[in-house]
Amino acid sequence: MTRAQLDKKPADVAAMFDRVADRYDLLNDTLSLGMDRLWRRAVARAVGAGQGQLVLDLAAGTGTSSRAFTTTGARCVACDFSLGMLSAGARRPHPAVRFVAGDALDLPFRDQAFDAVTISFGLRNVADTGRALTEMLRVTRRGGRLVICEFSHLPARGLNSAYEQYLARVLPPVARLLSPNADAYDYLAESIKDWPAQKRLAETIAAAGWSAVRWQNLSLGVVAVHQARRPG
Repeated sequence: MTRAQLDKKPADVAAMFDRVADRYDLLNDTLSLGMDRLWRRAVARAVGAGQGQLVLDLAAGTGTSSRAFTTTGARCVACDFSLGMLSAGARRPHPAVRFVAGDALDLPFRDQAFDAVTISFGLRNVADTGRALTEMLRVTRRGGRLVICEFSHLPARGLNSAYEQYLARVLPPVARLLSPNADAYDYLAESIKDWPAQKRLAETIAAAGWSAVRWQNLSLGVVAVHQARRPG
C-alpha cells in the first residue's frame, strides 16, 4: 500500500473524481499531450477482445476506454466507484457498454463472469492492491486475461527524477488553469511517485494467483502495460 493510498480514504478519492468528471477526458487529453489516446489503443490491443466476449473495465470513469474494447464485437461492463464519472459516461450511451457502480475490493459480479479484466490508471487508487488483484482473478474465467495500464517509472534514474519534478511542480499548476478541482492532480503526482516499479508490480500480480505475467513500457516507461492470465 502506498502513502497516497493511506492518506486518501475511498470516499475521499471518489468525491475527488466526482468533482472533475465533466472535464476529466479533456484534462487527460490536454495534460498528456494526446498520449492517452495511444495508451488506450495499446490497452485495447493487449485485451484483444473477440466477437461476443465480455470485458470488465475497472476504474472505467466516463467509459472512454470501455468503448475501445467493443470495436471487434465484444461487450464491456464499465465499472467505477465514482458515481459522478459513471453519470458523465452514461450521458453518452453505447449499445455494447453497460455502466455499473462497484468497488474493486468487492466486485458485484459472479465468479468467472468475464473473458478479460482490465484497469487503466486506477489500481493506484485502491486501498489494497493485492485484494483487488485477487477479486479480478475471481471474476475472470479460466484462461482469461488481465491487462493493467498504469503510470510507472522511467528506467533511467535521471530521466525518472526529471519526470517526478514535472509531476510535482508543473502538472498541478497547469491543471488548476484548466479545472477548478485540480486536487486530483496534486494526488496524481504523489501517487505515481509512491507506486511500485514495473518488476515489483509484476511480482504482486503473480502473488495474487495470476500466471504468465509480463509488461511493456510505453512512452519510455511513463506508462507500463502489465498482462497476465488466470491459470486454466
